[in-house]
Amino acid sequence: MNKTERQLAITLELQRTKLIRAEDLASQFETSVRTIYRDIQALSEAGVPIAGAPGHGYSLMEGYFLPPVSFTAEEAVSLLMGARFIEQRWDAAYGIQAKSAHRKIEAILPENVRKASARVQETMRVLYPAEPDTATHVKTYLHDIRHAILEQRKISFTYVKNLPETDGKRSTQRVVSPYGLSLVREHWMLVAKCDLRQDIRHFRLSRMSELAVLKDAFLLPPDFVLNRYQPRDDREEHVLIRAKVEVADKIRELLHFYIDAVHEQREGIHFDFRVRHPEEIMHHLLGLGGDIEVIKPESLRKRMREIASDILKHY
Repeated sequence: MNKTERQLAITLELQRTKLIRAEDLASQFETSVRTIYRDIQALSEAGVPIAGAPGHGYSLMEGYFLPPVSFTAEEAVSLLMGARFIEQRWDAAYGIQAKSAHRKIEAILPENVRKASARVQETMRVLYPAEPDTATHVKTYLHDIRHAILEQRKISFTYVKNLPETDGKRSTQRVVSPYGLSLVREHWMLVAKCDLRQDIRHFRLSRMSELAVLKDAFLLPPDFVLNRYQPRDDREEHVLIRAKVEVADKIRELLHFYIDAVHEQREGIHFDFRVRHPEEIMHHLLGLGGDIEVIKPESLRKRMREIASDILKHY
C-alpha cells in the first residue's frame, strides 16, 4: 500500500470510527506510529478536518463526509458476491436490502469496471445449500431472533435435540437470552444463555419450533463479545475405527470435525474420533457399511451389530 492509498484508507477508517489511536492505525496498516503522524499532518494540510486529543486518538469533525470512492473489479466482485450471499442465506428483510445494495453498486460502477467484474463473476460460483426442509421457517426465525438480540428481549421455543435426554425425551421447552447468531457448517446457530441450564448453550434454528419473542428483557454481559467467544470443547469420549484405504478421504471430509488422530496401519487406517456421545457419529459410520470396523468403545460395537442385524432381517 503506497502513501496515497494509506492516507485514503486512514480517512475512511476515521469516517467509520468515532475515535482511533495512532497506535491502532499503525498496527492496522502495518507501519510505524511516526508514519501515521506524518499521514495525519498531510491530511490536515490537504483540508481534511481531523481533530486530535492527546492520549485519546484522532477523529473527524462532525459533519465531514468523504465523497464516494471508486472500486476496482476485484472490490466490486467482493461486494456483489457478498450481497448475493446475504440475499440467499439471511432473512427476507436483509435479503431485500442486499438485492437493493447489489443494484446500487452495479449502477455506480464505471462501464469498464462493471464489465470486468461481470467477467470475474462468470468464472466463480458459490453454492449455498439450505437446511433440509426448513429454509422458510429458519429465515423467519432468523428475522425474529435478530430483532430480539437487538432489543435485548428473551425468546421461548420448543427445541428438539439430536440425542434424547436421560428421561428419553428429545423435546424440551426453552427460554433463553439470545446473545448472537453464527452460521456454522451451513447451519444457523443461536448462542444464548439458557434459563433451564443456567449457562451459555448453542441451538440450531432448524430444530426450533413455536418460537416467540417475550416481553422479558435481559442484559448482555459486558465481557461477552461474539467475535471473540470460544465455546468450551466438551468432546471427551473417544471412538476408534479401522477403515479401508478407499474410504479414508470420504471419512476425512465427512467427519473432519471429530477427527483427533489418524494412523496408517498395515491392515487399514485407524481414525480416532473425539465426541460428546458415540451415538452422534453412529449414523455416519453406518453409512460406510463394511468399509469400516468400530474397534472401541465396546458399547458402540454392540449397537452397530444390533442395527446390522435388524437391517439383515429386511433382506
